[in-house]
Amino acid sequence: MEKSEQAKSISVASPLTVPAFGYELIREELISDLLGKDRPAILYWAGKRLARNYPLFSLDEMKEFFLNAGWGELQLVKEGKREAEFELTGELIRNRIQRTTNLTFQLEAGFLAEQIQQQKKVFAEALETLKKDEGKVRFLVQWDTAPFD
Repeated sequence: MEKSEQAKSISVASPLTVPAFGYELIREELISDLLGKDRPAILYWAGKRLARNYPLFSLDEMKEFFLNAGWGELQLVKEGKREAEFELTGELIRNRIQRTTNLTFQLEAGFLAEQIQQQKKVFAEALETLKKDEGKVRFLVQWDTAPFD
């Protein structure tokens, strides 16, 4: 079974839910304390690592993964020759933005960058922008046009 199929089967076979408070307690309190000021950089590279462990082959698979991981609703806003803009929305996202200081979505940014990198066979990086008033996050994924091997 391929990793993307494995990721799907895990979510389908395990329809368990985790209270948002427990999720946020670990993500925003515990991880923040453990990683300190390096948290955003470490989470970005952790996201890239997760993407390598769960390769996805389409935008639909990426959307499904984000939902299953509890990361929110991912949408492609626009795509150009060397960049793509994504939005991440949902109730958990709005709540995190409203209630959390020093908020970072670098785990998701790293994950997106690596998925695009693997899918397009280019070097890619992602930047996050919080849209506090709108209760969402925007990601700008940029890549080189030269493919890698």
